[in-house]
Amino acid sequence: METMLSERQVEQFNNNGYLILKNMVAPAVRDRMLSVTQQDLRGAVPPLEYETDVGYPGAPQSFDAPGGRTARRLRGAYDRDACFQQWSRDAGLVAMLAQLFGEPVCLSLAHHNCIMTKHPDFGTATGWHRDIRYWSFTRPDLISVWLALGPENVANGGLKLIPGSHRMDIQPEQLDELDFLRPDLPQNQALFEQGIPLELEPGDTAFFHSGLFHSAGRNTTASMKASVVFAYHARSNMPIAGSKSAAAGDILLGP
Repeated sequence: METMLSERQVEQFNNNGYLILKNMVAPAVRDRMLSVTQQDLRGAVPPLEYETDVGYPGAPQSFDAPGGRTARRLRGAYDRDACFQQWSRDAGLVAMLAQLFGEPVCLSLAHHNCIMTKHPDFGTATGWHRDIRYWSFTRPDLISVWLALGPENVANGGLKLIPGSHRMDIQPEQLDELDFLRPDLPQNQALFEQGIPLELEPGDTAFFHSGLFHSAGRNTTASMKASVVFAYHARSNMPIAGSKSAAAGDILLGP
């Protein structure tokens, strides 16, 4: 795997707020990650989050309702298997992140650190939001790394992004009480029209800024979609003491 980004790639990330890197993870490693994911889903190995817990529109109303035990994500990916630890600390990945941050990198264990799953029938859509809405750091400047374990597209509920939205001046009135962009506002509707779907193949990785607006639709296929997601921050950008972001600790990667 390449361990350095080109100047053009760094510029693209800074301008657009995201970067797609193709085929970063070998098939054998992806297969191991997917095998662990499927095993832990079958055993409902905690910690995990169900669609019912989130309660987005269309989610099962209770655990006893049809689809009530549909998992939305397996939390604590870092501690589930060595394959996730190795990927999150991969030297090439860390070197690229250090380029984008301009300094040494830390892995956050409090945020993401999960395997996102989207199941047919009961996997709900997610509205337009930015991750930093519930993260507390010195600066709102983190990077999420999203690894596709299988194909991701509009049909199976893949990511959609609004390029450059991490640099936009979003007003409080554009957001609802959960900090999602309100779909009833004309200025937000114009933003939604700028959204683009990501077409990812197994092993492809998306880097995106914590302030970038993104969303995802429902999975209309017959197969589950799974993605490994970790969040990183610069060493100088530490979580605020006493916040949820500081609760689980951070791992300094590299020198």
